[in-house]
Amino acid sequence: MTEYSLHSEIKRWYRVSGDELEVKVEDFIVDILRGELLIEIQTQNFSAVKKKLIKLLTNNQVRLVYPIAKLKWIVHVSGSGEFVRRRKSPKKGKLSDLFYELIHAPRLIRNKNFSLEVLLIEEEEVRCNDGRGSWRRRGVSVQDRKLLNVFDRVVFEDSQDFLDFFAQRVGRTVHE
Repeated sequence: MTEYSLHSEIKRWYRVSGDELEVKVEDFIVDILRGELLIEIQTQNFSAVKKKLIKLLTNNQVRLVYPIAKLKWIVHVSGSGEFVRRRKSPKKGKLSDLFYELIHAPRLIRNKNFSLEVLLIEEEEVRCNDGRGSWRRRGVSVQDRKLLNVFDRVVFEDSQDFLDFFAQRVGRTVHE
């Protein structure tokens, strides 16, 4: 599997004594096994891991760990990998951004075996103007993402936690 440094760095940051890494459970490899809890780290979209989670949730407690970049640094490198420049991204991730991902997997939050932990992080994204990247970035590709800091963590244990958070956000928006 190819994964950005961000995935392995979160796995290392999240790990506690006694955890097992990269464990085969049923037909899948799980990032962390902590006793009876399966922990899966997903740094991109939920749709990529949805089928795996739905199958694992049948017989297991599963926690999905998802980082949101509260602060992001964009580093540009040359084709040979030499540093060109570094700047702060104007985009600032918020906890409510996770709902854009939950749209792809709404059944997960109703499952009693599912929990979600959101990490609000500082990350560095390494980009190269190699012509192979997204048209949105005009051909600039993302070569790596790196964890710099974890500011906060928020756990959603059950569907009520999601409802409470959503009610808070809606109430705040109405009163602002």
